[in-house]
Amino acid sequence: MDDDRAPRRVAVVLPGRTYGPHAPLPRYATDAAEARGARPHPVCWAPPENAPELTTDELGAWACAEAAPVLDGVAARFPAGGTLVIGKSLGSYAAPLAAVRGLPAVWLTPVLTAGWVVEGLRRATAPCLLVGGTADRLWDGRLARELSPHVLEVDGADHGMYVPGPLAASAAVLGRVATAVDEFLDGVLWR
Repeated sequence: MDDDRAPRRVAVVLPGRTYGPHAPLPRYATDAAEARGARPHPVCWAPPENAPELTTDELGAWACAEAAPVLDGVAARFPAGGTLVIGKSLGSYAAPLAAVRGLPAVWLTPVLTAGWVVEGLRRATAPCLLVGGTADRLWDGRLARELSPHVLEVDGADHGMYVPGPLAASAAVLGRVATAVDEFLDGVLWR
């Protein structure tokens, strides 16, 4: 028997290399999805020890191999259109997998210098929100705006979305990211 109270949505959270699924950026994005009825599904992974030496293709293959069984399991339990991918940095290497499966996504500081990630984002048919900062060497704002109409670019923010100055300024950036995710979920994805 179906339970009408069972979640009909899920948010799969793919973390960064050193920025886990419960760190502030992915946590706030997950909270936004959860507030809209999604069950959080954080993924905890340990990147290969030699990750800094791997090519983007090797990192991409690794991330997709880690994410594929999770997404397969989720797809079996949730209806079509109910899965959201939230990826931080290294998690964005699974963009080709999300594209092939037609999954919408929130990509937090995606690695836009990696062809693997960019090609995955180019193939995406579902909407995605791209979030990054102008002081992040892995971000390209012009390219982000080519890849998606849904972009939050924060002037001076680095790869962790920190900005110079008092810590409160970086906390305010976190608030801006949370607002962008809220608006993306309400206005684009789950109207």
